[in-house]
Amino acid sequence: MTLTEKNIREKEFHNIAAVKKKPRFEGIFYKAVFNARKHFFDYLNINARGKEILDFGCGIGGMSRKVYELGPKRIVGIDISDEAIKLAINKAEELNLKIEYKIENCEKLNLPLESFDIVYGSGILHHLNLLESINEITKVLKKKGSIIFVEPLGTNPIINLYRVLTPKSRSQDEHPFMFKDLDLIKTHFKFTKINYYGFLTIIFFLFYKNPEKSIIYNFLSQVDNFIFKIKYLRFLAWSIMITAEKN
Repeated sequence: MTLTEKNIREKEFHNIAAVKKKPRFEGIFYKAVFNARKHFFDYLNINARGKEILDFGCGIGGMSRKVYELGPKRIVGIDISDEAIKLAINKAEELNLKIEYKIENCEKLNLPLESFDIVYGSGILHHLNLLESINEITKVLKKKGSIIFVEPLGTNPIINLYRVLTPKSRSQDEHPFMFKDLDLIKTHFKFTKINYYGFLTIIFFLFYKNPEKSIIYNFLSQVDNFIFKIKYLRFLAWSIMITAEKN
């Protein structure tokens, strides 16, 4: 596997992240975009059964283990971190789950062409050269194959301040999505849909413990949905969900 200097830095960062506990505050903060994760799994719950699926940037395998429960024909998880893949393999063997895990450079895949119905990922594309990774994804997708990704958006000034204050939580080379990145994806896929999440749900995140059952959270999510219908206010979103189909 050929790696650039940037790839090596990302590998080292994620090797450390694989075995390091995240600060508790981060976990609390991320509940502000609970609905993005919910919609992500809603999509897979509808589409994953009987499909061949690639977990693009699988980390320690938490998401692929959940997707496995949805009944795919086959699921493969890939990541540049050998430490993460080692942990993912061990956990899958412990639970007797038939998930394939491989160490791969997501910018230069060593996988068969047109072999997956769905490629999904969460918080991975913004660590990569977007054009190179998109090209690799389209190569391994079957005809009419689809993608779904949840990624951070880099246009909200509140979140950008948070990023400045927590530099150890992110890698040197990561780059949250800008609108030009969404335009790039639209040129390589059809039926592209972008959902936006996290504005008021971030500002008031201390007011709810469990977003799934919180009346406050559900109300704020609905207000956010209304706000993001206005194109010129979408920069306020923290997170996006991208779904699309291969051209």
